[in-house]
Parts: sequence; structure tokens; C-alpha cells
Amino acid sequence: MLSFGWSGRAQEPDGPASASPPSSPAAAMESSPVSEASADTPVFKNLSDLKWEKILPDLGESSPEICFLRVDPRTKATQLLIRAPKAIHVRKHWHSANETHTIIQGTVAFACDGKRVEQGPGSFNFMPAKMVHEAWLPAGSLTFITVDGAWDVNWVEGPPTSADLSRSY
Repeated sequence: MLSFGWSGRAQEPDGPASASPPSSPAAAMESSPVSEASADTPVFKNLSDLKWEKILPDLGESSPEICFLRVDPRTKATQLLIRAPKAIHVRKHWHSANETHTIIQGTVAFACDGKRVEQGPGSFNFMPAKMVHEAWLPAGSLTFITVDGAWDVNWVEGPPTSADLSRSY
């Protein structure tokens, strides 16, 4: 089972973190076959064969799920998928590395820098490192995410709870 910083809490990126840094999924992946491949080894994965982990285990079957597709062994750059079985508001958070989202399924709403945008299948966005943002994922959504460093999540006001399930935007 993967362990990572989804339950960590952090202040805005300009302030000091209020808790010790959360464990990194890239670190957890070091013993995984995914990270053992060299940077010049091809990777082929079928959606039906992917291994999914609950992001918020306390939410049970309503928890969004994550699948790490690849972690570069040198840079820790990460490619992953997130799917949401139930609609959920992903509270304000930020990442230490630059992040991109490509929407595969569903219409996702993002808010950052005072703007709110809805994006459907095939849409792409880029979030600079430490950009505070939030998202509203519809039930059945699937998003491809890349980060150009190790994957982490730094919550501004704590991770989503059951109160965030089915929140509309």
C-alpha cells in the first residue's frame, strides 16, 4: 500500500509549514517496480490493469483513487491518474513542483488566482509550483496529472472530508 502526504496540512506556500513534511509518494514508490525502471525504459500500462489506492481512506468507497503510472528515478517527475467515484470538492492545496492536468473524462472545475474554470475531456491546464488551487471533480471523472518533481500535496485548510462529497461549484 502506498503512503503519501494527502493527509498533511500546510499553510499557504509563502508561510512555513505547520507540520513536519508529509511522506512523499515518490519515496514510497522507491521500493515499487514502477520506480525501479530506468529513465530510458519504455512503460506500457492498460487502464484495466492499473492498481488504484484510496486517496482519502476515511471516505471508504467514496474516496477518490490514485494510480501512479511512472516516477522518474532521477528527477522524481511523476505521471499519475486520479479518478473520482463520487463528486467531491478537493479543497485548497498546492504542490512543490509544477503540475499539469489533462481531463480524460468528466467536466472538472478548477479555481486559482481568483479565477474559476470548467474543463471537459481533452482540456489541459498548468499550475506553477506552489500555486494554491482547488478543484471540483464530478462522479466518474478521470484526470491525467504530471508533476515535474516529486508528487506531494500541501493542504491549506486540511484534506477533503465527507462534507466535501457531492459539493457543487
